[in-house]
Amino acid sequence: MIRIAVISGKGGTGKTMVTCALADTNTRKQVLADCDVDAANLELLLSPTHLTTEPFSGLDVARIDPDLCIGCGICVNTCAFGAITMHDERAEVHPLHCEGCGLCCYICPEGAAMMEKRVCGEIYTSSTEFGPLVHARLFPGSGTSGLLVHEVKKRALTIDPSAEVLLVDGPPGIGCPLISTISGMNAVLIVTEPSVSALHDCKRLVTVCRRFDLSILLLINRFDLLEEITSEIEAYAEEEGIATVGKIPFDSAVVTAVRQGTPITRTDSPASKVISTVWDQIRFKLDMP
Repeated sequence: MIRIAVISGKGGTGKTMVTCALADTNTRKQVLADCDVDAANLELLLSPTHLTTEPFSGLDVARIDPDLCIGCGICVNTCAFGAITMHDERAEVHPLHCEGCGLCCYICPEGAAMMEKRVCGEIYTSSTEFGPLVHARLFPGSGTSGLLVHEVKKRALTIDPSAEVLLVDGPPGIGCPLISTISGMNAVLIVTEPSVSALHDCKRLVTVCRRFDLSILLLINRFDLLEEITSEIEAYAEEEGIATVGKIPFDSAVVTAVRQGTPITRTDSPASKVISTVWDQIRFKLDMP
């Protein structure tokens, strides 16, 4: 199975729109995964039929049994994260502050502190006309997005053993979700745009991707908005030996297609004409038959 992740250095570059368009133009049997678990929205463009929902538990968090707690305050004074306070002469854990280190369990003289699972998200499987979709939602305040991305990928890789392509809509930035997304990928497609911030973030993203054994490809969206920066991006890509597989013009038809929840490749528009060729460029650069 060829594994390709569509990523970006910053939000708003159009990577989800691109992922949807690639899913529409790819004729091979594929599985789709949305690894942008903090703001998953690939499903909005694919009109999926929901199949399953599973709770996701991240790191364990502490809980203190009020019946066993004697109010000594040892855990309050030693918690490095300020997650434990006294309430009615008993220690109480604030779950959103707890980092799951387990120190309170080790030092509690009465054994009142314990670690337990906390549900911090949900994992979904759905069917679409493009293939199975695995996606997820991280609950607000939860800090285990990298683990949730890992679970999404694990399910995507096993949901259809006969699939030839895994196409992933990745998160923006260079944090834990991105690291978890690109780990094990064969290639990444970086979607960027002609702005100073996008070029800066693209360079940071390339630096991270260089740490992994994968191919890096580049796609410039809305390239004609500021063509002098587009030239800078192309020069940077050439200097880094990164192939540019397409330049999508600014096109109001993209906004209309996104609002209607349809792939841009199903419209007759300048953006559609360009992006319809991107998958063939990816296949060529990756030597896919």
